[in-house]
Amino acid sequence: MKEVKIDDFGGKGDGKFNNSNAFALAFAEISRNGGGKLTVPKGVWASGPIEIPSDTTLELEEGSEISFIPDPNLYTPVFTRWEGVECFAMHPLVLSSHTKNVRITGKGTLNGNGETWWNLKKAKKERGQSAPEDMYEKILAELNPGYENQPGGGGGREIQFLRPSLLEISFAENVSVEGIEIKDSPFWTVHPLYVKNLTLRGIKIDNPYTAPNTDGIDVDSCENVVIEDCFVSVGDDGICIKSGSGPDGIRCAKPTVNVEIRNCTVRNAHGGIVIGSETAAGMSHIHAVGCDLSGTDRGIRIKSRRGRGGDIFDIELRDMVMNNTLCPIAMNMYYKCGIPESEKNCALFSLEKQPIVPETPRIHDVKIIGCTAKGCKASAGFIAGLPEMPIDNLIIKDCDFSTDETSGCSPMDSDMFYGLPEITEKSFRVLNAPGAKFENVVISGPEKPFIDY
Repeated sequence: MKEVKIDDFGGKGDGKFNNSNAFALAFAEISRNGGGKLTVPKGVWASGPIEIPSDTTLELEEGSEISFIPDPNLYTPVFTRWEGVECFAMHPLVLSSHTKNVRITGKGTLNGNGETWWNLKKAKKERGQSAPEDMYEKILAELNPGYENQPGGGGGREIQFLRPSLLEISFAENVSVEGIEIKDSPFWTVHPLYVKNLTLRGIKIDNPYTAPNTDGIDVDSCENVVIEDCFVSVGDDGICIKSGSGPDGIRCAKPTVNVEIRNCTVRNAHGGIVIGSETAAGMSHIHAVGCDLSGTDRGIRIKSRRGRGGDIFDIELRDMVMNNTLCPIAMNMYYKCGIPESEKNCALFSLEKQPIVPETPRIHDVKIIGCTAKGCKASAGFIAGLPEMPIDNLIIKDCDFSTDETSGCSPMDSDMFYGLPEITEKSFRVLNAPGAKFENVVISGPEKPFIDY
């Protein structure tokens, strides 16, 4: 097995030299030798996108940083899944695709230099851009015919500003990422897609809360995943489980199954541990224990809506601490993101029963046990199933919640939805979940602990 260092191939860790070619040469040398290890020593190693081949370890030594040059023109299109739909998008900053036996480890840093990307997105929104304008957007539009009609989560599909993930592992097997810090991602931070046998251990992910669409970890149609001892602080959802969106996700038919999340900490995120909203192929056997989700907007979050599809079941979340959230538990089948406010009165958000079709999502067999949440600012909990597909066999047991009745947050801030009636009590709201069982659950603060509408 070949062991090399990036400076063996002309690399310079001065923060200025473009090391893209040095990385390409190093990984090519490792591939020619049937596998090996590339070490990145102390220093700041500027680079464009890099690709890690099979049977390779990338080790980032303490004090090392790979700093990605924030120029959209460098990140030429690759085939991936972007907000739940297979398409071409910008090349991830770090990509390992159609590979096996890949390991990324060490005490160094991957720096996405996301501020340039976030400012670009903000500027495009502020000037009202509604179609592809820049050449890199027009190239993607040509590669993605019909993109105008694809579902999205609000990230920029309509203009084809399909920002890159920081670290994407796709169509891969036997992968581990351990110990490193990953920060300032342009878009989703760690995106495992179609991966079998994945371990994420002891990594730190840090994006500003104001950074748009910078999810921490998005496990997307994967099998056999362990996430443990990780720290995530981001500007969208923290640790997310997904499986495609709508008809495209149903076509792909690749569920996420067997995910274990242990002893992780999430801060400042829209959701701590999140399932959805891309739910099309279904998700099952998702178990989490011993996580601290305090200071997130929502601690445990399951979200979908009509049109997204998917069977979500065998979900068990134990021993979570969720202090100072807006809402510790949100299970929302009226999720609004990606739908403009002008369409909020459409059938997607109707309170009347709609026909059950393949795109109708289902949530059942969920257990939430031994959780505590103090200082809930908006409500003690929020559950909203569909009238035609109620949430079934939900058990919430041995939990203790208290609301902050002095907070100015409305219970309507519990999650992002359209179509539900206004309420004013910071209670545990339950709608279309007739089989929900609450056993030894204490709710302190609101005058009415539960509201069933």
